[in-house]
Amino acid sequence: MKMLDIILLEDIDAIIEQLKLHQNYSFSNFNELPMPWFGLDIGGTLTKLVYFEPTDHGEYMDTQEELLRGKTIRHYLVHNKAYGETGIRDEHLQLDEVIMNGRIGTLHFIRFPTDRMIPFIQLVKSKGFAQMSSTVCATGGGAIKYAREAELELAMQLHKADELESLISGIEFIAENYPDECYYYDNPLDDEKCRQVIWRWSSARCSSTDEQYQREGRNESGLQYPYVVCNIGSGVSVLVVRGHNEFERVSGSSIGGGFFQGLCSLLCNSQSFEDSIELATRGDNRNVDKLVGDIYGCGYESIGLPSDTVAASFGKISSPQDRENVRVEDLARSALVTTANNIGSIALNVAKQHGVERIVFVGNFLRVNPIAARHLANAMNFWSKGSKKALFLKHEGYFGAVGCLDKLVDVTEMRRLLRAKGVNISLDEMSP
Repeated sequence: MKMLDIILLEDIDAIIEQLKLHQNYSFSNFNELPMPWFGLDIGGTLTKLVYFEPTDHGEYMDTQEELLRGKTIRHYLVHNKAYGETGIRDEHLQLDEVIMNGRIGTLHFIRFPTDRMIPFIQLVKSKGFAQMSSTVCATGGGAIKYAREAELELAMQLHKADELESLISGIEFIAENYPDECYYYDNPLDDEKCRQVIWRWSSARCSSTDEQYQREGRNESGLQYPYVVCNIGSGVSVLVVRGHNEFERVSGSSIGGGFFQGLCSLLCNSQSFEDSIELATRGDNRNVDKLVGDIYGCGYESIGLPSDTVAASFGKISSPQDRENVRVEDLARSALVTTANNIGSIALNVAKQHGVERIVFVGNFLRVNPIAARHLANAMNFWSKGSKKALFLKHEGYFGAVGCLDKLVDVTEMRRLLRAKGVNISLDEMSP
């Protein structure tokens, strides 16, 4: 097998498979990968960092250098909840006793605005973390945008991992290790009765029935396939996942978070996504949207349309007189409901078309945005006639970074094998 002098990032998986087929190499887990282990998701707005801290040192022969690295990182990252003016560690999301490729440890979740990426690189350099790892796997657009700065300043290789592959890998890793990860909303639009209900992915049942299953001696765990993932960012991608590493993007929409924020910027003079969500939380879309009851005076029950169903988004403000007393909060709420209803309809149609029962909603649109999740839950209840639940995940936003940890072992192993073959890979050649 002839090895090329220059290895493209897109060729990594193919190279590994070829090496497996043609050589008798043992593909080790992280046990031979020096600490520390980081995963990065550098998005357009937020950068998410996941750090795996091993806690099983007594069972492994970690070098003194690795132990010192761990102490240095722990002293800075783990003993703080905030870093500078913008970095935050989400302590409530921390996962203990996690098994990652043969090691037991703790996952820490940290985020900061992507526009602070250059100061972050400078911080990493000043703390000496750059000397502790030669390769970091990253996903998101920033993994390309900031790759050159990271490699020049820190002398480390920033490998770009596929976004959707990292997303699915991260979702499955967290869901397999944390049984309370997944939940749905009961009575989503009733402020008094609304509640989150933990949903057991392994058995498609809610947590309120756990005691019954325990009495029966049933111990269920692990993911169940297939499922639909609706990833809501600026736009929307809908994927069908049929097994481990077996997924495809089957649909999508341009009406997502970017559409919502664009409307709010124009109609409400909103300056940020957070401002738009705050406005929508205080608004009432019924002052803006035309409902079935506004048209018929009651519901159109014979075709399954209750009176409070939205018949025409923004339908009540078509004339200047109608707009005189409309509040910006109501406009923002209408934009949110319009977006959620459209996404819910698309996701359900995909599930029906592919014969899938489980539908999971993820993406930056749902970050600090429970009102959007509740409207998605309501939309799913409506479109499915109550037969399906919209499912959400507690570690929202961090799945891409977690998925990059899985990719790290493949990338490191590939580079080790290529070096054994006498192929030199410089930083320039590995850069996107």
